[in-house]
Amino acid sequence: MRAPRLGRLQRILGDRAVLQTVDRGERLLARLLSLMLLLVLAVAAFQLLWQLVLDLMNPNHTWLGDSLILLLGDLLNLLIGLEVLQNITAYLRRGVVQIDLVLLTAITAVGRKVIVLPPGAENKPQLLMGLGLAVACLAAAYWLVRAARPSRPPFRPSARRGPARSSQGEDPSPSPDAADRP
Repeated sequence: MRAPRLGRLQRILGDRAVLQTVDRGERLLARLLSLMLLLVLAVAAFQLLWQLVLDLMNPNHTWLGDSLILLLGDLLNLLIGLEVLQNITAYLRRGVVQIDLVLLTAITAVGRKVIVLPPGAENKPQLLMGLGLAVACLAAAYWLVRAARPSRPPFRPSARRGPARSSQGEDPSPSPDAADRP
């Protein structure tokens, strides 16, 4: 009687069963995170739009200096959030993390940091060198990832496959060079 229980326990705790459970949990968590992120981004976009409307209605509001930097920083934060959501969505669709999307998101985040640097940051050479090094490393990593991929064939409109598209006003007759094609 002990042997059947032990065999069942081994099946439940076997590598395959555990990996399937982890995979299901990971995908469920990714779905939950994407929904939460979507909600956060929607609320943040609404708040940013509301603040922008209030600032536009205020005739005393100046758009130069810190105010513009803060607005750009908030917009870039939303963009970074959208890119993270795109990363999660790509993971849910394909089941793999697309490293090039992650690197582009990181490059955008470092770019945002550079844009919103406060006045006087030019007096902090370590900060500037660190940001420059981060940009260079991320760009090099992105280039390496793109270079390691097999190249796609160049786009040739004449090599298009699939059903023909039709639109009103176009001549449906074949082009003169269509007779030359196999």
